[in-house]
Amino acid sequence: MTERALLRRMFEAAVASAAAEVAVPPHLPPPPAGRTVVVGAGKAAAAMARAVEAHWPAARPLSGLVVTRYGHGVGPLARIEVVEASHPVPDAAGQAAAARILDLVHGLGPDDLVLCLISGGGSALLSLPPPEIELADKQAVNRALLRSGAGIHDMNCVRKHLSAIKGGRLAAAAAPAQVISLVISDVPGDDPSVIASGPTVPDASTLADARAVLERFGILPPPSVQARLADPAAETPKPGDAAFARTLTRIVATPQASLEAAAEIARAAGVQPLILGDAIEGEAAEVGRVMGGIARQVVLHHQPAAPPCVVISGGETTVTVRGHGRGGRNVEFLLALAIELNGLPEVYALAADTDGVDGAEEIAGAIIAPDTLARAAAIGVSAKARLRDNDGHGFFAALDDQVITGPTLTNVNDFRAILINPA
Repeated sequence: MTERALLRRMFEAAVASAAAEVAVPPHLPPPPAGRTVVVGAGKAAAAMARAVEAHWPAARPLSGLVVTRYGHGVGPLARIEVVEASHPVPDAAGQAAAARILDLVHGLGPDDLVLCLISGGGSALLSLPPPEIELADKQAVNRALLRSGAGIHDMNCVRKHLSAIKGGRLAAAAAPAQVISLVISDVPGDDPSVIASGPTVPDASTLADARAVLERFGILPPPSVQARLADPAAETPKPGDAAFARTLTRIVATPQASLEAAAEIARAAGVQPLILGDAIEGEAAEVGRVMGGIARQVVLHHQPAAPPCVVISGGETTVTVRGHGRGGRNVEFLLALAIELNGLPEVYALAADTDGVDGAEEIAGAIIAPDTLARAAAIGVSAKARLRDNDGHGFFAALDDQVITGPTLTNVNDFRAILINPA
């Protein structure tokens, strides 16, 4: 098996381990005495809804609505409606879907069940600004956060406080019904309050925290947003609130489990896997440089392991946008890694987003090899110039080294693997 083929098989195993049809059925609750209303949001929401329908007793009531990213649908379902909307910047379709979801859970009783299906991307897709904030104002804040280099915890702290449905407000609207959330995690640490901005769990962050995030990243929000973040009545429900007395959250797929699935593929190929962590954050280019140093240590000193080995990690890096390129945090990581390695023999790497979308591009990621920089130079493409312009997708497109999967219908964050063979 070639190095490229092994890396692709590892990535595919990581994605497959988090597939909705694998992750959801073991965690389904028994049907309640009353109605079951399914709601949810995220890049895996449609596939999760399909898995629920396939395993729910045909004689028991089931209805609902989930919202997913454009192109991430699974076709019409029999009992649960699927709506598609925009990600990462919310749009009117997502706003309308969120309003309908809130309406669906109103008026339920204690014998009813709200089954909430949550996955990465849900925060942008489940966008329902309060009446005093126009969608355009929320979009402007969202775009500024995306360009700022803010991490997902900071971004979702702000999003929760500009929402009528996130930050626990969906659960509050559903009371006194029981609320069970099935969650595919895409955030470092698997914190349910951060995944999709925690629509059904308490929010420990505050309005002051949200204001501090905008100040730290130099973002001046529109006046409507400033007023909202200054209003004590706009605070999110906190831990201990009675609204969460009948809520339960189950994490059904995690980045760590996906890394372990990839590690098994490596072992079967006779390659020792080293899992560095499932929650690595920071600027993508800086993480790439650090990982390059680790790879060099393996090649030169056989530490912390001797080749053949593969260094595996997950998490969510960020990119502070300074250029005008096509972006992508995984390809930015790879560009910086390739520059750091500078053609070091026998080192290959793959980095890709498990949802199949790196940044705003319908491209999962890319692969580098020892000859990456040389091949680029031969066609007049400068890796350093492309990195300065945040144009990783443009760089790897020129080399035909992109990893393109299409929508995977799941999302357990970024996957990175650096394969080192004996020289």
